[in-house]
Amino acid sequence: MSHGNDMELNGVLVIDKPLGMTSFQVIKLTRRLLNIKKIGHTGTLDPLATGILTLCIGKATKLSEKLMMGHKRYDGLMQLGMETTTYDKEGDIVSEQPVPANLTMQSLQQLADTFTGRLFQVPPVFSAVKHKGQPLYKLARKGIFIQKNAREIEIFSFVVTSWEPPVMGFSLHCSKGTYVRTLAHDFGQKLGCGACLARLHRTQNGIFHMGHAVSMDDIRKAVSANTMDGLLISQELLDITPELSGQLS
Repeated sequence: MSHGNDMELNGVLVIDKPLGMTSFQVIKLTRRLLNIKKIGHTGTLDPLATGILTLCIGKATKLSEKLMMGHKRYDGLMQLGMETTTYDKEGDIVSEQPVPANLTMQSLQQLADTFTGRLFQVPPVFSAVKHKGQPLYKLARKGIFIQKNAREIEIFSFVVTSWEPPVMGFSLHCSKGTYVRTLAHDFGQKLGCGACLARLHRTQNGIFHMGHAVSMDDIRKAVSANTMDGLLISQELLDITPELSGQLS
């Protein structure tokens, strides 16, 4: 198997992250497959989430910060009537309550609309946000729960796409820094029965969408065939892209 190295591989790799892997496991595996040290990311995904994970490779790592500024789009499922420690199905159940029988797509959408615009969101205690250099999730696993200050985010659209009690489908268009798990938790709080995130798929991250995405399998095949260059979005292409930050394709 021939590997690329730092000299050869520069550019952006848009991965369709598989379910169950952490973003850092994906980065580690990619680093090993490509035999390169320099990899940056533009925002991680939880193990429960799939979809776009943008990796900057080689010289393109200097673009990470810029590419991180873009908007995000997600499709997901929320389970109503259940709250967990992590605000998603991965966590321990904190409470279970009956879901109001009179909920409709319309009433759920009316509630979803109240979450659009600029709002303040408190990062979950199980998150990669750092406290004194330590990620909150590492502290939380030791039973130390640190509440960070609320941060301003923006929800551009929050659309209810399906309702099969107790599971609600939704699509979301939001700013960077938005925790969809926290949105699910807050939505459940407002509803009065609690909610947690059941599935999440990121369909867009800044200028990158699913049309750019490759699987881990694609990467393995490209490495074997020594055609990795074909999967990378070159830095030259990115350099001529106007207004990288915040632009939606």
